[in-house]
Amino acid sequence: MGVVEILAIVAALYTLSSLRIIRQYERAVSFFLGRYWHTKGPGLIFLPSMIAHMHRVSLRIVALDIPPQEVITRDNVSLKVNAVLYMKVADPAAAIIQIENYLYATSQLAQTTLRAVLGQHVLDELLTEREKINETLKAIIDARTAEWGIEVSAVEVKDVDLPKEMQRAMARQAEAERERRAKIINAEGELQASEKLTEAARVIGTQPAAIQLRYLQTVTEIASEKNSTIIFPLPIELLGAFGDIYRRTLPPGAPAAMAHESLASGAAKALAALVPGTALPAAAPAAAEPKKV
Repeated sequence: MGVVEILAIVAALYTLSSLRIIRQYERAVSFFLGRYWHTKGPGLIFLPSMIAHMHRVSLRIVALDIPPQEVITRDNVSLKVNAVLYMKVADPAAAIIQIENYLYATSQLAQTTLRAVLGQHVLDELLTEREKINETLKAIIDARTAEWGIEVSAVEVKDVDLPKEMQRAMARQAEAERERRAKIINAEGELQASEKLTEAARVIGTQPAAIQLRYLQTVTEIASEKNSTIIFPLPIELLGAFGDIYRRTLPPGAPAAMAHESLASGAAKALAALVPGTALPAAAPAAAEPKKV
C-alpha cells in the first residue's frame, strides 16, 4: 500500500469524523480555533475535528417552572406564589456566548422578578388582576433576557398559597358582601313594590268599583283556604254615608254629642243591615241639661 492510498484513507476517516447531523429544531454554534465561526444547521454539516467544536442549541419552546417564592405584598400579607415561564432561544450564538447557562440564568431572573413585582401589589390586585401581573412579568423578564438571545413568550402565575387565617378572613368578607347585596336587592324590591302600589292606588281611586272587585278577589282567595272565619273589609266611607242620613234627621241646633251618637248608631245599623246577626250597641245615657240658676 502506497503513501497516497494511506493519505486517502486518513483523509476519508477524518472527513467522516468531521460530519455532524443537526436536527430540524437544533442549531450548531461552531467555534474554529476557539473563535466563533458561525451557526450551522439543520441537516448534515462539516465541522473539522480537533480544531473546531460546536454547541447544540434547541430552538423549541421550554416550559421553565418557577419554584414557590415567599412574597410579602404591599399590604403586608405573607404568601407563597409559584409560576411557569415559557421561553425559547431566538439567537443561538448569543445564548452560548453571552451567558454561561441561559436556562439557569433565566430561572434565577424569573424568581427575583416574581418577588419584586408581586411585592408592589396588594393582595386583592394579586387575586383579581392576574392578567395584568402576567404581562408585567413577561415584559420585565423579556427585556432583561433579550441580550442573551432569549425570547420570553409568556409568564403565568399558577398558584397563590394563602395562610389559613387569611382564607377565613376572606370567607367572612365574602359572606358580608353577599349579605349586603341581598339587603340592597330587598330594599330595591320594596321600593319598586311601593311605586307600583302607589300607581295601583291612583288607578283604583279613579274607579270606585275597582276596590269592590279587589274585595271579591280577596274573599275568593281566602275561601280557597277553607277557613272557618272570614274577615271582610268594609269601607269607612260606606258607614259615613249612613251617618250623614241620620245626622240630617236631627233638629237644628242639636248638641255635638247627639250628632256623634246619631253617627255611631247609623253606622251600627248599617253594619247590622249588611251583616245579619250583628248586635246593636247599647244607647249611651243622655247628658243632663245644665240647670239654670
